[in-house]
Amino acid sequence: MQITALNGVGAEVTGVDLRRLTDRAEVELKQAFADHGVLFFRDQDLSPDDHIAFARRFGPININRFFKATPTHPEIAEVRKEKHQTTNIGGAWHTDHSYDQEPALGSVLVARDLPATGGDTLFASMYAAYDALSAGLKQTLEGLRAVHSSRHVFGAQGAYKGDAENRIGNAEAATQDAIHPVIITHPLSGRKALYVNPAFTLHFDGWTQAESWPLLSYLYQHAIQDAFTTRFVWQKGSVAFWDNRATWHYALNDYHGDFRLMHRITIEGCALS
Repeated sequence: MQITALNGVGAEVTGVDLRRLTDRAEVELKQAFADHGVLFFRDQDLSPDDHIAFARRFGPININRFFKATPTHPEIAEVRKEKHQTTNIGGAWHTDHSYDQEPALGSVLVARDLPATGGDTLFASMYAAYDALSAGLKQTLEGLRAVHSSRHVFGAQGAYKGDAENRIGNAEAATQDAIHPVIITHPLSGRKALYVNPAFTLHFDGWTQAESWPLLSYLYQHAIQDAFTTRFVWQKGSVAFWDNRATWHYALNDYHGDFRLMHRITIEGCALS
């Protein structure tokens, strides 16, 4: 097995079959996951059961309460865009489940049906974003906490209201608000990381939204510099496994008129400090 760091964020892992991991390979992957934030695999042939078995090596599975599940495996959420649809799922910078009290450890996304062109995913490193901040701004942010919510995205009046194919549902469950440190110490690596994101962070705790926006806007633009990002081009057999505490991601919506289906499993995490 070879693990090759990429420019920006993440590492490509070759020479491994995720259906047949040895104990040694599992240990190496867990360390690489902590070090790089996102791991990319090619030429895998994972059945839904294989997908679940791989995810369970890293922790309990979170049954997503908003995404439509596959018909046969409730552990697997569909990330689907039909040919006639103009909006996709995840089409803005975000990190999954930051609105939970114990945000998700990570997500394992498997390509099932890809458009002829387009549909790539961008990733950004929140380790690198933090490291590049000035000493003064780091000191300011260390004392701040931020409020995250699911209501404005998955709620009855949220961004996905009126989705005709019911890709997103259960709006009555969109009651999660959580407060997390703006700078976290990552539970696996021990490194500092920036922990706010454009999709789910509302404002700094104790600040108004108007007061929060100038600084949050600066951090959002800072975090997506080219030096911190990687673009992953999906192919048949591709798998991405990202850490939601150390990265953001953005699913590009550049394949109108074509179909795309991905299978995602989310892994339970822990409280952040």
